[in-house]
Amino acid sequence: MKQTIISIGRQYGSGGRIIAQRLSEELGIPYYDKELIEKVAEQTGLTENYIRQTEARPTGSFMFDLYNMTQTLPLPDQVFIAQSKIIKEAAQKGPCVIVGRCADYVLDDCPHCLRVFVMAPLDERVRRAREEYHVEAVHLESYVTRQDRYRASYYNHFAGKKWGEMGNYDLCVNSRIGIEETVEVIKQAALALDE
Repeated sequence: MKQTIISIGRQYGSGGRIIAQRLSEELGIPYYDKELIEKVAEQTGLTENYIRQTEARPTGSFMFDLYNMTQTLPLPDQVFIAQSKIIKEAAQKGPCVIVGRCADYVLDDCPHCLRVFVMAPLDERVRRAREEYHVEAVHLESYVTRQDRYRASYYNHFAGKKWGEMGNYDLCVNSRIGIEETVEVIKQAALALDE
């Protein structure tokens, strides 16, 4: 890989993180996910746990807005700005795979960014949450769809676009074809873009 940056948005339980890790290994390029949280924590002085909560918290609630009216720049916005800066720095270093965090939007002006969205059928995502992520929620289907709503809220708020809408991505792939097969599809798209 000479220059392609791969941003991967994904539905909860679609296997997007695993796909991103394997893609990174196969292409021999860096992988960024939780490392971004660590770097934001270092730069802002906020805890990693707070940053994770900020990403998972749906924006737009009345109490959340009321609290933020007392701040000069709301902390979630500060976190997003810091993350955006780190994402851009990672992309400037060279080819890499970046998971979530509106990376497709942050790198909107990057001509060598392959914007990917990974989805899967709900029953498969529920199975993965139970068997691989070991989530013990009573109503697992509701838990999975709620995680998607949080991601959508975060993305829609900061990117000003609709999360998961096909037109926002270069490639949308359903991981029901298999994890390895999904990795191969994205890999071939990235190699084609890299030419």
